[in-house]
Formats: sequence, structure tokens, C-alpha cells
Amino acid sequence: MSDNLVPFWEKSYQEYDTITFSNKPNSTIAEFEHLIGNPSKVLDVGCGEGQNAIYLAKQGHHVDAFDLSEHAIAKLKHICELSNVQVNAFVADLTTYQFEQCYDMITCFGTLHFVTKNGWKRFINNAKEYTNIGGIHIIQIFTDTVPASKDIAPFAIGLAKDEEVKELYADWEILQFKSYVFEDEHPNVPKHLHASNKIVARKVK
Repeated sequence: MSDNLVPFWEKSYQEYDTITFSNKPNSTIAEFEHLIGNPSKVLDVGCGEGQNAIYLAKQGHHVDAFDLSEHAIAKLKHICELSNVQVNAFVADLTTYQFEQCYDMITCFGTLHFVTKNGWKRFINNAKEYTNIGGIHIIQIFTDTVPASKDIAPFAIGLAKDEEVKELYADWEILQFKSYVFEDEHPNVPKHLHASNKIVARKVK
């Protein structure tokens, strides 16, 4: 990632009256959350402003959430203070992150493609090791089925091949896998397309 380029989300993370992506949890989390106990230990990777982390914390789970962006974590903590929600939010780089405990759920949406392919594959393999038996991963990553949109192209250095992420979970129970293209837009960014894979997998042994 060039030092001279700043992604659009860094600006909107600093604007506390702006929603960068969404203030609602990803629908897949709500769909599969019932598979883990309550409370459970959850890790939200690349949490951004924390819509998923905050939702899960409100459901009673113990949530750790990290992001590379200091502005994102500051905004998440601010939202938590206003909402009286407890999330252990901190700045970290997923390529150097060291697991200290096992989790029942690990989520990561729209983040892995911003590191090298070797980097995100290494992270997933580490995350699998630090997942409790019966625990689930919900992972979404952009693919190269369509070219990266102009707003992320300089940063999307690890786009996956279609179904490439699925191969990493061959030894887990795959509960859902989707390959799709969707239209997206953000504050001050025109509508554009992303190709994506989303997988929900459960550790069975």
C-alpha cells in the first residue's frame, strides 16, 4: 500500500456523523449466530466502525475487535461509550497478529484482500488453529472475477481467485458458500461493483 495514497474510509472514520459502510450487522452473522453458545468468545477482524462487533456484544458475547486503522478503533470506542456497549477494541495488523486465546466465532468482512495472498492465507490457517471445536468462521473476501473498483484498486493487493478461500476449509464443515457480484457505494464514492466470496464454516475436529 503506497504511503502517498489514503483510502476513502480513513476520512469517513474521522467523521463521527458519517456511516462509512453500515450501522447494521452483516446478515450472515444474524443468520448463523445461533450456532454458538451465549455468551461466546468472538473475534472481529478488520472491524472498521464496529457494526458487527457492537451487534454481537449487545447479544451478550465477549467480543475482541481489531482494525489496522487507528481512526476506526477510536470511532468504535466512541460509539461503544454512547451505547454503553462493551467491546475490547484495539489496533492491530492481521498479518502480524498473535493469537492469545481460542474463539467460538471469528468474523472478517471485506478486509483480507487488502493484504497479500500469502498474508491472508497464513492468517486464516492461524485462526483455524485458535478456534474451539464447534466454532465457526464467517469470512468474506473480494475476488478477481471483476476488476477492483477504482476506490480500492491501489489497496486490493490480495484479491482471491473464485472459490480459493473455500479450499482452505476443506477439513471443516462448510455451512454456506456464496460467490456473487454486488453493487456498492460509500460516502463520496460513486456506485461500483465488487466480486465476492463468502464462506461460513464450522470446525468439527
